[in-house]
Amino acid sequence: MFDLGRRGVAAALAMVMVLATAGAQTLQDPHTLARLTPPQLCSLLARRAQAARPAPQQAPQPVYETRQIHDPDGTGKFYLGREIAQVMGPGGIPWLDRPQREAEEHPEVVIDALDLREGEVVADLGAGSGFFTFRIAPKVGKTGRVLAVDIQDEMLETIRRRASALRLTNVEEIKDTETDPELPAGGVDLVLMVDVYHELAYPYEVMTRVRQALKPDGRVVFVEYRKEDPRVPIKELHKMSVAQLEKEMNVVGLKRLRTIESLPRQHIVIFGLTD
Repeated sequence: MFDLGRRGVAAALAMVMVLATAGAQTLQDPHTLARLTPPQLCSLLARRAQAARPAPQQAPQPVYETRQIHDPDGTGKFYLGREIAQVMGPGGIPWLDRPQREAEEHPEVVIDALDLREGEVVADLGAGSGFFTFRIAPKVGKTGRVLAVDIQDEMLETIRRRASALRLTNVEEIKDTETDPELPAGGVDLVLMVDVYHELAYPYEVMTRVRQALKPDGRVVFVEYRKEDPRVPIKELHKMSVAQLEKEMNVVGLKRLRTIESLPRQHIVIFGLTD
């Protein structure tokens, strides 16, 4: 049963050497291998084949937990120790467009911090009624694009009407899902999220997709109310600390580049791809 013949022994010997080279530690040198009997050679070949097989992948650990006792403004779903906030519905459009928002949030400071260039592709993720979408559009020009991403049809319809009224041709509405922002892979220069991230039902999945959508030098910019400051008059679950943002972005391979603290109530936190 072990009569391999010269050619069989040579072939087996060659395969053993290939398997050893592929990553298993070599136990015998070629001279020793040549002196093995056919049974010994077959046994070694079987051991090498077993060692060369990749280890079975372990199932990923769950990244979310549900708690029965939680903040009434939250969903009861927790991610890396943070409770995910409830989503603002289309009934919040008047609040998004409130006249005092300019004075309270200084959107021109945010736009300057984005350092936008003509021709760039910018995703306004969680665009809402387009408060920032229509401030970004003139900055990227006719050769650029603004991807206004939202999960709610009413928000997208509002943006569509306003873009048409302003005769803007570089604004594109995108309906996303809870787990996928539906952005083009490797095709986005900047992703902006203004008071949005803390409401994402699946932050790990969404940010994994966002990372995949970034160009090599792409950036992700968060504008979030400061959790570190108890004087900020916003519900606690609708605030984010820089430390928590950094913790959650590191999980998906994004590193903090800088933080801008020139807004009255919010951080501007900029992330890029890890090396």
